[in-house]
Amino acid sequence: MKPGHGEIVLAEGDPEVREDEQLLITAFREQLEAGMWAAVPRNGTDGRRQAEMVRDYRDIPRDADRVIFFPRAAGG
Repeated sequence: MKPGHGEIVLAEGDPEVREDEQLLITAFREQLEAGMWAAVPRNGTDGRRQAEMVRDYRDIPRDADRVIFFPRAAGG
């Protein structure tokens, strides 16, 4: 993470530890309820940055090191 680039740590923990996982699930749900979308960064085969959208905590790949939340686009 780069300071000053809009990245904020909302929650950290080990999903294998029950208490940590509950904290992560709560933080994930709070962001979705606030209207945010969630994505997991993935390494592209061509060097480009890619992300996989996730709609539920269970959809997050176990090997993911972070989830990125971002606001939905305004307008229509």
